[in-house]
This record gives sequence, structure tokens and C-alpha cells, in this order.
Amino acid sequence: MNRREIARLDRELSAYVDGLLDGMGRKERVRAMGWYITGLLLDGDRKSIEPMAARLVDDAAEIQAMRQRLQQAVTVSDWSDAEIWSRLGLKIERELPGIEAIVIDDTGFAKKGAHSVGVSRQYSGTLGRVDNCQVAVSVHLASERGSACGGMQLYLPESWASDPTRRAKAGIPDAVSFKPKWQIALDLLDGTRASGIARHVVLADAGYGEITAFRDALMERAYSYVVGVPGTIVVWPPGVGPVPPSEQPKATRGRPRTRHATGEDKPSTILELATALGRDNCRVISWREGSRHLQRSRFGAVRVRTAHRHVQGDAPGLEQWLLYEWPKGEDEPTKFYLSNLDARTALKRLVYLAKLRWRVERDYQELKQEIGLDHFEGRSWKGFHHHAALCAVAHGFLALRRALSPPEPSAVDAS
Repeated sequence: MNRREIARLDRELSAYVDGLLDGMGRKERVRAMGWYITGLLLDGDRKSIEPMAARLVDDAAEIQAMRQRLQQAVTVSDWSDAEIWSRLGLKIERELPGIEAIVIDDTGFAKKGAHSVGVSRQYSGTLGRVDNCQVAVSVHLASERGSACGGMQLYLPESWASDPTRRAKAGIPDAVSFKPKWQIALDLLDGTRASGIARHVVLADAGYGEITAFRDALMERAYSYVVGVPGTIVVWPPGVGPVPPSEQPKATRGRPRTRHATGEDKPSTILELATALGRDNCRVISWREGSRHLQRSRFGAVRVRTAHRHVQGDAPGLEQWLLYEWPKGEDEPTKFYLSNLDARTALKRLVYLAKLRWRVERDYQELKQEIGLDHFEGRSWKGFHHHAALCAVAHGFLALRRALSPPEPSAVDAS
């Protein structure tokens, strides 16, 4: 947005910001946090503190004073970013039309040097390679009409978590220890629930969906899910399973049998099962009107039970949906999903939810290109998380306006 657009929306933006920042400290701090949000919304190539300070004042002599106010508010002040996330999540939940899902994902920020908190040579799906970067896990509230970030936390590699010197320099709280990304995601999900956000269907890609403990934890928390999985996941096809202890021959000596046994029937990989079911088991399903055409593909679905640790005699998982996509022209299915939604769930509904995960990619794009999520130049834990929370507040304002307000007429007339 340019300054003219910001001025035109001044009353709406002020009410939005005041509602989210009320009681977050002294008036000077809250005012500086509001300026920071406005700076994130203003047009500009860089959304780091100094360029934003220059755009927020009319007189060049005031730039340094504004820079100091922004710096103090974001990297020094001890306000609670968790409280901001809670307030923002509830506002999005209540005002964004048709919220249907909570999307879990992570995003990377390319960095130079080794001093920014959490930076390491690590894989980033955003970058598509191993590189020097930070990675943050986030949760998003999503509907077909819009979406917004409802929580974000930096992933802390083990090399950082176990280094007291680096922890001290970056101000990493003692309570923060190494956790894999899927556990951070669960913590963020617990935070949304504690804030009062409903148990919407959880969506995630295969980086999370392939982890049995993650899927089990979602069920323990009473969440439904539609998650991507790789084709190598092993499942029991319909009507097939291991032999339970009660149906095995009784042991002649020792304790009774407690483990399941693999009999003549064997489990198969998801790819093998979907391929064996054949193209004829698929239907053409459309799920969204894209910018150029109606998005559609061929999908099939079947009820299966996971066969995790079947070799060790573990019982099969609960029955759930295996959804797979077999696009026209492909020799075999290309994408796979597991879902614990009800057995009566329609195929079209499964496809719609699986594809709704696209909203998180749009959020990341807007947070970085329009808001400047990846422009933060500070090195501290506190600074990064304060910046991320205020970026989400700024993005939330745009998300709500786009969903609730009709498109504005073009400044260029028809002629």
C-alpha cells in the first residue's frame, strides 16, 4: 500500500491495530508497534527497520528517532508475542468467512553468516535445497475465501539448542529446547486451541503426514486431518490384516501371545495399492476455479489401515481414507493423502480439503513479498518472534479486507 491508500484506510486500520494491541504496555510502546505495522504495510523494497523508519516520517531529520522507536519496540521490549498470536487468531476465527481448516507448514529464510538465531545449513522446502537459512513452523486458519497465519515459531537446530554461548548471545529462553518440526507444529496447534479456536480439520504436507506419531497425536487431540504422505507408507488393503493374538495357535509354553502375526496376507505400499486398484477406480473431480481454468484431476479413495511396525507385531492402525491423485497422462498415481474423516465423507469433500492446503503457499508469498517477513535483520530470538507476530497482524488486516470488502474500482477508466 502507498501512503495515500494507508491514509484512506486510517480509521479502519487504527481500529484493527488498537483492538489487537490494547494493553500491550505503555502508550509509547503500543504507538511504536502500530507504526511498525504501518511500515510493514507501506510499499517498499525492504521492510527492515531503517527503510521503514524513512517511509514513516516526512522529515529526514526524524528518521533516526523513528528507527530507535521501532528498534526498541521490536527487539528490546518484553511484550508477549504469544498474546498477540492469541488475539489475532481469535479475530481471524471470528471474522474471516467460512474457516474450515488449520494448515500446518514451514518456510525458510535464506541468510548470510552464522549469527542470526537458528541459522544453519539445513534443508528448506521453500528454497528446495540445503542452504544457509532459518526455518520457521507456522499454523494458518484457512477458508476458500482467505487465510491468515495464526502462529509461528522458529525451528532451533540441535547445533543451536546445545550451544550455551550461541543461546546466550541470541537470548534464547531456557525453556526452549530442540524439537523436531512436527512437535513444534503440535505446540502451535495446542496454542490455537488454548486461545479458543475450534478444532478445524488439520492439513499438512507429506513432511508432517508421513510421521505416524504426528498423526496419532492429532487423533489424541480429537482433530480430524487430511495429510499428504509418500507412496512408501505401508498399509493393509481393505479386508486384509494381520492375525490377532486370539486367532493364533496357542503357545505350548510360556506366556500367551500378545503380538499380531503376518499370515498369508501381506501389507502393501500406498503406491502399490493405488496402482493395483487401477485408473477405472478414479473419478474426475474439480475443486476450484483457478485464475485461468477450472482445476480438476482424477482421484480415487479407499479405506485402509496403516501397517506401521507390522514386522514387530504391532496392531494395525484404525481404518481411514487413502486418497490418491492419478492425473491424466501419468503411468501411476502421483500424490497420496491419509485422512481420518468419517467413512461417509464424499470423495469430492476429501479432494477439496486436500487441495485447500494451497492457501498456506499464498500466505507465505504475501507475508514475504508484500509484508517483509523475511526482511528482518536482527539476530535475537525475541526480535525474530516479535517481527513475525507483527507481520502476521499486518497480513491479517489485508486478508480480512480482501475477504470482507468488494474489489475497489480501478483508478484507470475504461477508455
